Amino acid sequence: MSVYSYYTLYLFAYLIGSIPFGLLFVKWSGGGDIREIGSGNIGTTNVLRTGSKKLAAATLLADALKGTIPTIFAQYLGMGEAAVCGVAAAAILGHVFPLWLGFKGGKGIATALGCYLAINPLVGLACLLTWVVVAKVFRLSSLSALVAFFMAPLYMALYGVYFNLATKTNIIFMVIIYVLILWTHRDNIRKIIKGEESEIENK
Repeated sequence: MSVYSYYTLYLFAYLIGSIPFGLLFVKWSGGGDIREIGSGNIGTTNVLRTGSKKLAAATLLADALKGTIPTIFAQYLGMGEAAVCGVAAAAILGHVFPLWLGFKGGKGIATALGCYLAINPLVGLACLLTWVVVAKVFRLSSLSALVAFFMAPLYMALYGVYFNLATKTNIIFMVIIYVLILWTHRDNIRKIIKGEESEIENK
């Protein structure tokens, strides 16, 4: 592939990542602007605050696919491990900094999970399972995400050791994404420390 082809795929991944499905789904359902509800975030957790589990599930799936589709496409084209991670990162950045919303988007969790599932299904599933377990225990979506994505590079390292595979590039990628997730959750972290973070609503 030429350098221009790589840049085109990075742009493609970013633009797909930028599609604000949560905002669109809620608006199409007649629920108004999701940015004026709850935390104002366009992601799954805030969509759930509209009271519609179906809209939240649709948002989760769509946001995850924003990461999965371009990552798998990059793998299909035979791009190297670093380039595939670059495509995945572009999709995640698109979700966090969407062109269409003045670069003010979501927190990147579902899209990052979609990327991880494409890069390594076992690690992605382990990350998802960790999120579910922590959410069940503490009822805090943000804490669940922080713990799950903290564990992701550790899961990748264990996978590499067990199967005797080189996973350094993927580990570095996941560490970088975790730093981004820490940044997008900075307000949530402050609320968790103060005991003010909202629990996952059970509707």
